[in-house]
Amino acid sequence: MQRRNFLSSSTLGALGLASASVAPMATLLAEEPSAPRPLPGVTPKILIAGGNFNHVFIRYMATLTGKPRPRICYLPTASADNEAGVLRWYQECAMLDITPLVQLSFISSYHQTDSWADSLLSMDAIVCSGGNTLNQQAIWKAQGMDMVLRDAWARGIVLGGASAGSLCWFEEGTTDSRPKELSTVQCLGILKGSHCPHYDKKAPRRPLYLKLIGSGQMKPGYAVDNDAGLYFEGSELKRVVSTHPDAKAFYVSRQGDTAVEKTLEPDQIS
Repeated sequence: MQRRNFLSSSTLGALGLASASVAPMATLLAEEPSAPRPLPGVTPKILIAGGNFNHVFIRYMATLTGKPRPRICYLPTASADNEAGVLRWYQECAMLDITPLVQLSFISSYHQTDSWADSLLSMDAIVCSGGNTLNQQAIWKAQGMDMVLRDAWARGIVLGGASAGSLCWFEEGTTDSRPKELSTVQCLGILKGSHCPHYDKKAPRRPLYLKLIGSGQMKPGYAVDNDAGLYFEGSELKRVVSTHPDAKAFYVSRQGDTAVEKTLEPDQIS
């Protein structure tokens, strides 16, 4: 059974409108799509930050589009379409030569007549907000937005964000999306391996990430401080950047039963 058929059936069943048996949740979670492939002649691009995807990162993203006044969309699913976050987005974009747009996720068909594909695939770049990564992934999958974002990557629309907006592109990573303690989350898998945002700012993250990779429970990947960022073309890391001289990024791998950090020295951008 396909993921979205499962979701529809299970929802109807909860309302007493469906009698057919449905697959268990474990089956649903295991049905992940294969890695997307870029269209011929297209270079997919992703720009992420560990935290604080501010006007400097947005300006850099604008240059990556190659457009004179790119349409850059803010997708605040992870923050539940938080109004303060939307306001900050417009404030960060105010001095930039771009067309800033917002696509809310909590919408009604009475008020939005464009499909997710109509909206998101018309953009030159998409910035995903920080917030709750687990909820973000669940909403995207339920709505089919995950497949639209994979299509956007394949078409060369520049993707990015910080925190939940950086973690979402990888296979897995650490998250504060659940109660009580940090845990792990599975994401889109466009970028292979794992990711840990806020590596320098939120104390429990670094030891947990090192423990998970050292024990083999999590794939090797990229740990990124706030104000540091990574730029990927396809699946290849092309550049490490920073908006603060102390911000760093790391590639964390496993050697024996130990996690080893390799510092990735950034270029300063402004």
